[in-house]
Amino acid sequence: MSPRSAAELARFIDHTLLAPEATRDEMLAVCRDAVSWRVAAVCISPSWLPLPAGVMSDGVRVCTVVGFPSGAHTSSSKASEAVGAVRDGADEIDMVVNLGLVRAGDWRGVEAEVRAVRDAIDAAASGRVLKLICESAALNDDELRNTCKAAVAGGANFVKTSTGFHKSGGATERAVAMMREVVGPTIGVKASGGIRTTAAALAMIAAGATRIGASATREILAGMQK
Repeated sequence: MSPRSAAELARFIDHTLLAPEATRDEMLAVCRDAVSWRVAAVCISPSWLPLPAGVMSDGVRVCTVVGFPSGAHTSSSKASEAVGAVRDGADEIDMVVNLGLVRAGDWRGVEAEVRAVRDAIDAAASGRVLKLICESAALNDDELRNTCKAAVAGGANFVKTSTGFHKSGGATERAVAMMREVVGPTIGVKASGGIRTTAAALAMIAAGATRIGASATREILAGMQK
């Protein structure tokens, strides 16, 4: 259902700061904004975990990234990163797919990598969410569909469009709709990369997104209040 207020839209958003040059003060400001706006999650680099006590509040989850931004890491290193992150307080892990496996059509390899991270997370802590970042703009239709299928088979809870760092671009409504069609109604779809306006966020939700990754959260929510 499409959100009708800024408060409803906030519950779709992962408020994000992944710039490599971000400072601790900037990261803490993003966390405070995430709590104030009651977004779904704050998404920050793993080097900032664990967060100081009292920074976050109930109802706003902590998300971080694994194999970021290239995805060209070993499965074991991604699994190790994920375990460290959940032990440091991450509720959600956004893992970048290995695009080399995708381009080679090695869907078993993609599934195995997702499964390795899934199993590692589950062994470390229960109830953690795993999202696979597919880099949808870099893939053709068959590659995107098969990546999503492998993600679900490997145990991902979400498929996500983009890191926001790839030269091919970020989220599109078409990619989100395709991803939703492939994964069905029970798996999440996160649209991320280049979403900076209220209209863009609502369009992604209408296309099938259940989460929006955005750094322009203030502007997106302000647009709902006009």
